[in-house]
Amino acid sequence: MVEKDNPIKTKSYAFAVRIVKLRQYLNSEKKEFDLSKQVLRSGTSIGANISEGCAG
Repeated sequence: MVEKDNPIKTKSYAFAVRIVKLRQYLNSEKKEFDLSKQVLRSGTSIGANISEGCAG
């Protein structure tokens, strides 16, 4: 899943987990669906960009 020797991947994974929890909070507590959808897409794309950069 996450390589132990790459701190950037580890931190981006932890950030993505926090983003998912934030989206769950925004949906359930604040009933904010549009904003939470955009936050989820932009926050989790960081990990994808890092993986792509490391593979290249």
